[in-house]
Amino acid sequence: MPVLLSQLLDSLPRPAARWTRRFALGIIVGVLGGLGASAMEFGLHHGSEHIVRKLAPGLGQPVVAEGSLWRLLLPAIGGLFSGLLVQFVFREPPGHGTDLYVRAFHRNMGDLPLKGPMVKAAAVVGVISCGGSTGPEGPMAGFGAALGSTVGRLFRLSPQERRILLVAGCGAGIGAIFRCPLGGALFATSVLYSDEEFEANAIVPAFVASVVAYSIFIEFFGQQPYMIYQDPGGPLQFNSATELLPYAILGLLCGVVSILLTVCVRFVDGKVRPRSPLPSWLTPAAGGLVVGALACILPQVMDGRYEFVLNAMKGFEDLPVSRWWWVLLFAAVIVAKCIATSFTVGIGASGGVLGPAVFLGGVCGALLGALLEIVWPRILLDNPQLREALIPVGMGGVLAAGMRTPLAAIVMVSEMTGSYGLIVPLMLVCMSAYVVGRAWGLNPEQVRGSADSPAHAADLIVYRLESWKVGDAMHTEWEYTVPPDATLTQLLARVRPGTRPVFAVAKDGELLGLISLPDMNRMLEQPGMAEAVIAMDMMTEDLDTVRPDENLYDALDEFRRGAHDVLPVVSRERRRWGMRGRKGGAGRRWLGMLTREKVFEVLQASVAETQRSVLREHRGLAAIEQEGQLQQLVMGVSPMKKDLIQRLLVPMDAVGQSIREADFRRKYGAQIIGIEKPDGTIQCPPDLDVPLENKVRLLAIVADRDGVVVTRPS
Repeated sequence: MPVLLSQLLDSLPRPAARWTRRFALGIIVGVLGGLGASAMEFGLHHGSEHIVRKLAPGLGQPVVAEGSLWRLLLPAIGGLFSGLLVQFVFREPPGHGTDLYVRAFHRNMGDLPLKGPMVKAAAVVGVISCGGSTGPEGPMAGFGAALGSTVGRLFRLSPQERRILLVAGCGAGIGAIFRCPLGGALFATSVLYSDEEFEANAIVPAFVASVVAYSIFIEFFGQQPYMIYQDPGGPLQFNSATELLPYAILGLLCGVVSILLTVCVRFVDGKVRPRSPLPSWLTPAAGGLVVGALACILPQVMDGRYEFVLNAMKGFEDLPVSRWWWVLLFAAVIVAKCIATSFTVGIGASGGVLGPAVFLGGVCGALLGALLEIVWPRILLDNPQLREALIPVGMGGVLAAGMRTPLAAIVMVSEMTGSYGLIVPLMLVCMSAYVVGRAWGLNPEQVRGSADSPAHAADLIVYRLESWKVGDAMHTEWEYTVPPDATLTQLLARVRPGTRPVFAVAKDGELLGLISLPDMNRMLEQPGMAEAVIAMDMMTEDLDTVRPDENLYDALDEFRRGAHDVLPVVSRERRRWGMRGRKGGAGRRWLGMLTREKVFEVLQASVAETQRSVLREHRGLAAIEQEGQLQQLVMGVSPMKKDLIQRLLVPMDAVGQSIREADFRRKYGAQIIGIEKPDGTIQCPPDLDVPLENKVRLLAIVADRDGVVVTRPS
């Protein structure tokens, strides 16, 4: 399969080949991601049905202090299963799958081995099936990303292309497991950064992979939303401007809860787990005991399938308790869930934090709804859907703040719950929660933006090279063009000392081959060949070529692969061709030559122009630029004396005199090596005969001897 695809791509122009490859590989990654997500969902569904729901039922009900032995022990059993599996099958430091994905993108050139995420994905099925407070999205994100990285390695892609498939795999996994294809793609491209940025290069492959993965997933599990809830009054809608105030309060509440969750997870991960006296494989089981103890008081913390949140949307009005009891219950569940999640994910068990964040957001909405029934019942009477609508909107709020993906959270919650009528409040809540909690994100591997990522360190250079075409930089008149019957002696006569020319053998405007200096040296090793051999006998016919409409970045890749200094530019058929056996030679007109040196000159000129533009736009950077000039000047004069360089004002008695007339070396013990003008430019070497003005500064090497350099007071 890789060979057939490579042969197909070789027959296409490079831009078309690039996008065809991304689409084709995006489909492959989507198929694999959809199958992987289906396998995980199968395990989660049957594991939860046959373990936690049978042995510890009632997790979605508003009950308190109904402990049992199974509720105490099940999370510990799940933690033990995860610890044993990860420790003895794949030794990997603790962390959820999203961490692995983000780290692989920024630090490991898109390389994420498949074994580790696959084991973590299997382990999380056991943890959630036993009531562990975690979510499947982290391991699924890591597993999908590892599938994309594996496909990239299989096809021997560059690190840039492999990173794109890494993102596509993550989007496929999230889009399928949560039934949110658009949200999954947006999540995968935005979770890499803590600021409001997306990995733009990977958006299209991520969309393709997510759509394919979702389509495969629904073939097994249907296309209903991830969380099924049908309101008797119809689809949930945003109905009135008066609802904005409760939603604004909800955004602040979600941001605070996100901070609480982050603090708990970081505390356990950074303080408790490293100090545990237990073996690393047993520590998750100890954390599971803490979760089990909490579940004996509040069993809702073991709910990994969002039953409690969905039941809260339906309402618990049939229970004969006060409204304040509901407020206290929801608040207690929030605190307990944060602690339980920290002693599951933070202690080292497999799992993700996206699921708990969604759960906590739903409970935040339920808490605010319960408070509104007490302090502002009128608004619930005027807007009967508001209490239910607060719950899915709250899910997006904590998700946006915790994962620092506000736009993805809006789309994901809309798709997961089918609440497309709540886009407006979701926008308000997600953005306000993100602003409140963005400094306390749950993913420590995120970087602020693309400028901080090693993956984008060369973006400016790459962009510049991609904006220039081969036709703009090629030599249309190649001075080393020779006829096919030129002798070796004639070629040697044209080689200037210190040069390594490449001769183009051409006839009637058609390139026949190239001759390099090593080719000629091999012939010279054979006695009597200087006059006997001609250009046609020495030339290399099997050539790598470029076309004038290709960009310089792609041309550089061609230079690298063939270790060339020069590439012929031809009108058609960029790929390899030769004189013998080629088809339709008339269609391969030779246009010129492209040299690596010319590409460097174009890049250097472009960077210099960018530097000038930056200094025009940001005048404050001129001081740094001047210091850079001075440093280069000093190092060029004497690296050992750089500390002796001083900026001197022109002495009063030297104003109007030239440097030669002022005789600075004798009078002041200083050697003038440059003049810094008022605009910051440096003249080096200085003009010795131009009269000095009081508005310039002198760059001088002060003599290393006793004496005082006289300067005019400023």
